[in-house]
This record gives sequence, structure tokens and C-alpha cells, in this order.
Amino acid sequence: MQEGENVLNILEGTKQAIKEDDVVKIKELSNMTIHTASTTQDPDNIAVAVIVYSLSKIIERKHYRGFNGWGNFYRRYLSSIDNTIKSIKKEDKEGVRESLGEVRKAINSLSGDLRKYVQDVFKKASINKASKIYEHGISLEQTAKILGISVWDLSSYIGQKGEISDIPFGKTLDVKDRIKIAMEMFR
Repeated sequence: MQEGENVLNILEGTKQAIKEDDVVKIKELSNMTIHTASTTQDPDNIAVAVIVYSLSKIIERKHYRGFNGWGNFYRRYLSSIDNTIKSIKKEDKEGVRESLGEVRKAINSLSGDLRKYVQDVFKKASINKASKIYEHGISLEQTAKILGISVWDLSSYIGQKGEISDIPFGKTLDVKDRIKIAMEMFR
């Protein structure tokens, strides 16, 4: 895992934010991994970003806590974070991957509506994080491939978001300027 110290800090911060039920802090921590994930395209960093962001969305939906299987799922999720932290400290890359994989196993152990809802949260979280990586200049196709989502889902999401406002080079031209450029191409 690249930038292991940074990811370690993010996961430890996530644990603290969970104890404080601070959803906003968890989302902020997830966004902190995106720059590293974009530059390194390291699947472990990307998995951490998606897992932490998904956790924020799951915790935010307090009614999930009333579903059958919630307690076991929640404990397994937190255990996965703890095990990932331990593996990072030991510099055990395989242990990191196994621990991150435990989240998927926890989801697969769910049943009924909770499983469907949590799977939906993960899919949307993956698309959200993919759009953030795309904003950092990674191609649409490469970004979709890294996160295991379809180019269609990613492009649809990005299209709904509109302009990429926080990226200085993401400014689009108005219609008149685009027509002017097109006309110049045919001269």
C-alpha cells in the first residue's frame, strides 16, 4: 500500500469519528485519500476511500440500525478497519487486502433489505469516488476500470454533476466560443 502512513491516519481518524458519530468527519477523511489514489492508482488506497465513504453514508442512515443483521455487520465492518490498521502498522500488504476484503464478506453475509441497501450505498460510493479520481485527470475508462464500475455509470454520474468547479482546468467554454473554435477547424 502506497502512502501507508497517510491511510493509517485516515483509518484511525475514522475510528475516532465513528465513536463520535461524526459523519461529516468520516466523509472528509475519505476525500483525503483521493489525491493519493489518483496519483498512485493504488487499488488499496482506492478501496479505503470507498470503504470509509460508504461507512459515512451507512452510518448517516440511522434507520439501517433497526434492520435484522445490523449489529453483526457493523461489528465486522469495524473489525475490518481495526485489522487494516494493524496490517498497515506491520507493513503487511496481504493482510491489508484481506482486511479490506472482509467488508465485502460482511455485506455478502447480510440478507433482505439491509443487504440491498448496503450494496446500493457501496455502488454509489464507488461511482462518487470514481468521479473524484476522474476530476484529478485520470481517464474515464481507466477510472471506471480501477473501481470496477461501468463507464456508462460513471459518465452518467459525472454528467449529472455538471461542471467540475474545483479544478481550474475544468472550466467549459460557452456555446459561442465552442462554435468559434469549430468554425476555425474547418478553415
